[in-house]
Amino acid sequence: MIQRIDMNSPEFQAEMEKTIKFTDKVCNQFGWVYNPQEEVNEGVQMGLARNKMMYGKRFCPCFMVEEVDGKPRSVDDRVCPCKPAIEKEIPEEGKCHCGIFCTPEYAQKQRVEMGMEEAVHQHSRGLTQEEAEILVNKDELDGDELVSLMEARELGMVNFKLVDVREYMEWQMGHIKGADKLVPTSSFFAALEEAKLDKNENIILYCHVGSRSAHVARIMHDMGFSKIGNLTHGIVSYPGEIER
Repeated sequence: MIQRIDMNSPEFQAEMEKTIKFTDKVCNQFGWVYNPQEEVNEGVQMGLARNKMMYGKRFCPCFMVEEVDGKPRSVDDRVCPCKPAIEKEIPEEGKCHCGIFCTPEYAQKQRVEMGMEEAVHQHSRGLTQEEAEILVNKDELDGDELVSLMEARELGMVNFKLVDVREYMEWQMGHIKGADKLVPTSSFFAALEEAKLDKNENIILYCHVGSRSAHVARIMHDMGFSKIGNLTHGIVSYPGEIER
């Protein structure tokens, strides 16, 4: 059963306000800054607020939460700000796994790269049949590649299922137009069973920034799904049409 939290409810709005104050405090405490992409920060903050309401802890929203011995636990027990981010990810990579917390140096570099991408970005030409068939079998896809595949699917050149693994309220806020299924990580196994996906069909997963979908892709491979692709940087990197 998909768990639904109304993002417009007073309860969620109050928790969201507390979460923003919490992430502000974390930045000040560790000398970090927010990601230059505001939609990344908002998505993570919403996920933290949702997890606080659902589980009583601000589990990192990029990781699946499961019940162990009657208590909710996430992979590596990641509660924000998580130990892997503090000890390894931010010192070595410049950002945490979820992407909200960055070093000032990493954030500045991202601002420069974002400006360059905006200046040179062009939509690619349409795919040939052969190109579409090769592309749909890739393990990792960028936003432009998925746009091209969505166009190719509309033309009947290729078949695949596009599956959103974010939560219900994130789907409500906006999802990729043409997405076929919602399989939230908070109720993953039950929602996957309800989705009735064929283990032999091409399936492309996406989430907010690519972390949850990459994790889900590994689980689905272990379950016998043979053709799984992942939108590497999530919906925030998708330049195509978003349905709200």
